[in-house]
Amino acid sequence: MKQLKKFIVRSEIHYSLIALLFSVIISSIIIVVAGYSPLTAYGALLKSAFGSGYYLAQTLGTAIPLIFSGLAMMIASKVGVFNIGIEGQIIIGAFPAALVGAYVKGLPAVIHIPLCLLVGMVCGGLWALLAAFLRNRLQINEVILTIMLNYVALYLVDYLVNYQFRAEGRVVKTVDIQESARLTTLVPHSRLYSGIFLAVAATAILWFVLQRTKFGYELRAVGQNADAAEAAGINKKKYVLWAMFLSGALAGLAGAGEVMGIYGYYISNMTTGYGFTGIAIATMGRNTPLGTFVSALLFGALRNGATGMNRSTPIPGEFITVLQALVILFVSTPGIVRYIQRQIRVSKERKAEKAEKAKKEAA
Repeated sequence: MKQLKKFIVRSEIHYSLIALLFSVIISSIIIVVAGYSPLTAYGALLKSAFGSGYYLAQTLGTAIPLIFSGLAMMIASKVGVFNIGIEGQIIIGAFPAALVGAYVKGLPAVIHIPLCLLVGMVCGGLWALLAAFLRNRLQINEVILTIMLNYVALYLVDYLVNYQFRAEGRVVKTVDIQESARLTTLVPHSRLYSGIFLAVAATAILWFVLQRTKFGYELRAVGQNADAAEAAGINKKKYVLWAMFLSGALAGLAGAGEVMGIYGYYISNMTTGYGFTGIAIATMGRNTPLGTFVSALLFGALRNGATGMNRSTPIPGEFITVLQALVILFVSTPGIVRYIQRQIRVSKERKAEKAEKAKKEAA
């Protein structure tokens, strides 16, 4: 128990937990002011997220792309790079994976599935690598680069889907991928597919690499103090390139997984919001693999719970967005949490002093 407490304090996860608590409290006040019951709202949310095996499967399935996008943001942040382009990298990973899944024929599943995933990862990684290369070469801010590349990815792929690779029918999408490229659905009629095992493996591998290898140590050293790292002989630009490639590869894996595990084809807006939510997920997870994984599960529960809350109660699902925004606000500004903690501590000390003074006067 003491070891767990030390880990929580050392990793600053307690700030995320406190931020979540404050967010729930303030969201409850907003819900009350709007004329609804917080107990009803959160009861419906929890039931829709965890109330049965099917709901749990839906929550886990919803969390899969969020885990990958959170890990993508986390690994980029390790070298001090703010990768806003995860959304575009997801798209660039999803579309080629859909094409390989649809047009490459005659392969057994044991080859076709890894090939599609690999293509998605490489394409996503190269798209992120473009931003890193321009950052290193021309000293352009990566935030501007990656935001602009999001739009390039979105409109380029939309054009290709609309005119070059559009399937027959009224829906604007690519041709369905072949069965040999489909990932297995673990619970019938749910979003949970075998990509959850890839997400767990990716989390474990990243933890091992960052904590137990020289590559991970030097990667973290660049993010913590780039000048000191370079003075020690570490090539900062090389690690920025590596981190961004890995970040884009994880994002591309998220996109490929959605194509191969959920939809069976690429369609516009199928990944809307995953990349930007990944930023909040990594922040709440304190930019650690395990923390990011758990944070993604929470956001998956909120997303899935909001859908159920809309169906079973008159409470609008937008309140979940409010809760997410408050979580992000508190987590991204830990000074607020520290200030509130300090005020609570001061208040307790004053009460203790008053009680002690009252005792002395009574004696």
